[in-house]
Amino acid sequence: MSDDSSYSYEKAGVSIAAGNALVKAIGPLVKATARPGADAELGGFGGFFDPRAAGYSDPLLVAANDGVGTKVKLAIDHDRHDRIGIDLVAMCVNDLIVQGAEPLFFLDYFATGKLDNGVAERVIASIAEGCRISGCALIGGETAEMPGMYAAGDYDLAGFCVGAVERGEQLTGETVAPGHVLLGLASSGVHSNGYSLVRRLAADKGWKLDRPALFDQDVLLIDALIEPTRIYVKSLLPIIRQGRIDALAHITGGGLLENIPRVLPEGTHAVIDAGSWEQPRLMAFLQAQGNIEPGEMARTFNCGIGMVLAVQPEAVVQVTADLTEAGESVHRIGEVTAGSRGCTVRGAAGTWSAKSDWEACHNA
Repeated sequence: MSDDSSYSYEKAGVSIAAGNALVKAIGPLVKATARPGADAELGGFGGFFDPRAAGYSDPLLVAANDGVGTKVKLAIDHDRHDRIGIDLVAMCVNDLIVQGAEPLFFLDYFATGKLDNGVAERVIASIAEGCRISGCALIGGETAEMPGMYAAGDYDLAGFCVGAVERGEQLTGETVAPGHVLLGLASSGVHSNGYSLVRRLAADKGWKLDRPALFDQDVLLIDALIEPTRIYVKSLLPIIRQGRIDALAHITGGGLLENIPRVLPEGTHAVIDAGSWEQPRLMAFLQAQGNIEPGEMARTFNCGIGMVLAVQPEAVVQVTADLTEAGESVHRIGEVTAGSRGCTVRGAAGTWSAKSDWEACHNA
């Protein structure tokens, strides 16, 4: 039998050696995310976590998983691999914090057609950075090399995170009532939703992404668009544990209109004043470039608000002060009223609503 007729995994397009080399290279990155409860070592078939060592006596575990979506394609096309993993972590841990849960550990899934260790290391380093920012341990993951599944240079990401909250301290939104004040925390940009529309605009309008943005000459347009999702965990967790927040809504796909109702009890309705904060110039740019209707903006993008809090009126001043000191930009954006469960956003251009079943928004 000739050498040419001898098959191997390597000849099929998968390099076990490259995978082993990647695991060895990322070991220090993973170890740097160690925290009480996890030693963050790689090499086993699974990762252990000890909730008692993390300080919990009777914890409820909360799990979340997500991806980055087509924002990954921008990172690939423009060699911006060094921060995309922060988005991956953010989309998971921000979903955990709205339940009142502290993120404890994270696992990632990196899939590609052919493993490029230089790119993979940059991506995983950014995942580790997201874990460091949010205080959770990166305890494992999977790197899948799948020739024929992805175009040359392409990859995709998924993440899985588990958090904990002491029994009885979880946030359910059930105590939210008419009169609650809604506070909004500023986003860091588009975050990780709406990028299919962003990329369509970029292609149709012929944007030069490697040139300064029209709305900010000090920043390249690609860097404005690729800015990572803000992680709110460390600023919110102390206030949650003090019992001063009754509900949180992470503003992701569906925008303000469809995410806020998810944490409201029956008989309550969120009313948002879109004039209570200044729309970021990036959002104004997207809206103008696409001639996007305000209602479509409110259900596609975060419009400058990445997290919404429902708090008692008497807690507003202290919560605002604490979050400001923690580095957040806080806006009083609305209130909870009596009505059918849903959300109404009012702005100078009109009023838009989403009902409790999160139907497509309509001009009210």
